[in-house]
Amino acid sequence: MLMTKDRRPAIRTLRGWALNVLQEAGAIHECEEHGWAKDRADPHALAHAIELAGEAPPAGVSPDDAIAELRDVLDSVGDTCPECRDGDC
Repeated sequence: MLMTKDRRPAIRTLRGWALNVLQEAGAIHECEEHGWAKDRADPHALAHAIELAGEAPPAGVSPDDAIAELRDVLDSVGDTCPECRDGDC
């Protein structure tokens, strides 16, 4: 019988990798209704994400470049969903 294992989806861009690291560290989360990434404003989660990025950057990317991308992505994420009204999500 063929067995399959759950695998993480392949991440194809540096931005996608950074979003994944931020989400795994708990620095961002998704709006449940619309799927937009939202900043959790948790300094401990951000520090953990930066640590992960520095220790295990994607292949061919320096730790400094990985951390810079992580910061760029986080700077582009707001703390509210642009589609939700009055902070409902």
